[in-house]
Formats: sequence, C-alpha cells, structure tokens
Amino acid sequence: MIDPLQTATRLASAGLEAQSLRIRVVSENLANVQSTGDAPGADPYARKTVTFKAELDRAVGAASVRVRDIDVDKTPFRVEHDPSNPAADQNGNVKLPNVNALIEMADMREANRSYEANLQVIKQARAMVASVIDLLRT
Repeated sequence: MIDPLQTATRLASAGLEAQSLRIRVVSENLANVQSTGDAPGADPYARKTVTFKAELDRAVGAASVRVRDIDVDKTPFRVEHDPSNPAADQNGNVKLPNVNALIEMADMREANRSYEANLQVIKQARAMVASVIDLLRT
C-alpha cells in the first residue's frame, strides 16, 4: 500500500499536468483571437476546449484526473463586413474566430488557480515528509 502523502503528491501531479495543458490551450486560443482564414471565405481559427475525465489510479487506489480530449468548439464563427481584408469573401464579409477573449481570460484564471492549488498540495506534502524525517533524526 502506498502512503497517503505519496498518494496526495501523485494526485496533485496529475492535476498539475491537466491544468498545464489547459493553460496551454487557452493561451493558443488567446493568441489566435484575430486569426482569419488563409484564403477569401476560408474558415478562421476555431477555438479549442479541453475536457477532463476521472480515472482510477490503481497504483494509489484513488480517482485521478486525466485529459480526455482537446475538442474544437462548434460555436459559429463571427462575421464582420470588411471588404479590405484579404480573407473577405465576394460579399466583403470576413469570418472571425469563435474565440471570446473575456471567456478565455476567465478560463485562464480558473486553470491558473487550480494549478496553484495542486502545487500547494505538493509543497505541503513535501514539508510534511521533511518534518517526519526531522522527527526521526531526534
């Protein structure tokens, strides 16, 4: 059987990995908030989303988090009239990404806080292990 501190560290590490990927995907979405298609009338960048799943970690006997998939958001693209844009179709309309910067920033903040919480769990577990080692020395 694995000890509880090691279990907490493994579960928090899985959370760190999942939130790290989420932060990376949100960053990509934000970087492409104004990316239009390559050709007139072509589809622009499509927002990506991360879905998680709970998975039993048999080594520790507890549920852990894993990334299930990185999906493309099916929300329709925004359309603006800008005939001077190279990506405009024959009517002068340009398809813009379905990325809302406000939603992405909120998602980034949530992912960052979750990442920090998991990091704090690891720090506390290490501090507890160090305390136990110090107690055993005396």
